[in-house]
Amino acid sequence: MTTANVLSIALDDIEDPPLRPLPGEAAELLVRLAPPPRLVAHLRAVHDVAAQLLDWVERRCPALVVDREAVLFGAATHDVGKTLHPAELSGPGAAHEEAGRDLLLAHGVSPELARFAAGHASWDAPGTGVDDLLVSLADKAWKNRRVTALEDLVVAELSRAGGRPVWEEFMALDEFLTEVGEGADGRLAYQNAHPVHG
Repeated sequence: MTTANVLSIALDDIEDPPLRPLPGEAAELLVRLAPPPRLVAHLRAVHDVAAQLLDWVERRCPALVVDREAVLFGAATHDVGKTLHPAELSGPGAAHEEAGRDLLLAHGVSPELARFAAGHASWDAPGTGVDDLLVSLADKAWKNRRVTALEDLVVAELSRAGGRPVWEEFMALDEFLTEVGEGADGRLAYQNAHPVHG
């Protein structure tokens, strides 16, 4: 895949669906890695949902301490290991997780940011922080996949930080995710319009 193609998918303005461009640092990294077009489109869709989620969390629970830039970078690079395991773009597999972290580390990304590539599917591991939970939730919500156990962990963080009852946070998050889910078909169509191979 050419540099121009990677940058076009990562950064160009699009209206259908309206997706925010990837962070510049993530786009530059993708140029160096030359991933499949579908992977870049997927990362952009997940990144956009992560940005929507962060905006909502900031409005809903300003007391919750979140590293916005880390979450956005994590969402924009979480599946980068699929560059090395392209079969996992269209089929199951977890080899991309550790490979993604190692690939990011090899390209100078800090361990604090590279962790999202290895941990986005293991959100239920002990000690998983709120930033990791938000990347994992964006990776589900972009295609309207609801995972109750993951949502419960996010709800617990919101309740703890904001002091509101769990049920109230659950209702608010459910309403937000339902709204985000309405755009899933457009995001899936956008991703699938890009080829699996460069």
